[in-house]
Amino acid sequence: MMTNQGSISPDQYGPVELNVISLASPSPSPELLHALAAQIRAGVVRLLDFVVVSKSESGAVKYEEIDVEAYELADLVVHLPGLAGEDDLAELAEGIPAGGAAAVVAFELLWARELAEQLAEDGSVVITTERIPAPVVNTIVGMASDDWSGRGAAS
Repeated sequence: MMTNQGSISPDQYGPVELNVISLASPSPSPELLHALAAQIRAGVVRLLDFVVVSKSESGAVKYEEIDVEAYELADLVVHLPGLAGEDDLAELAEGIPAGGAAAVVAFELLWARELAEQLAEDGSVVITTERIPAPVVNTIVGMASDDWSGRGAAS
């Protein structure tokens, strides 16, 4: 770790990403949690907060911090429960259809921590970040592949 003033100390965090994940059932699947645990074990992310937001058919919203002990996954340690505040959760819940559920998950991007330290040391700042969801990327790549293969066939 870098030691000058611009670096991130051990008690600080690197970049954090807040994900809202539509759930097919009222709670996250064990497979989803195992995939998350694998990323934690690999050192890619640290789980900061994980809240399940559900909306009844009448529109009543319920927030529930994940009970990691219920899933018996030692890697799922929630480091900053409550990081996603009630105002944030209420705003995010507006996009959940009646009878639906979503997980609001905050990850510290451990893979980006060293870059964040270097940016701070250099006096640089990330101005904005935009994530392109995997289905969109795969659709674009698929369309481009069709274009590329069509061009190759015409030659």
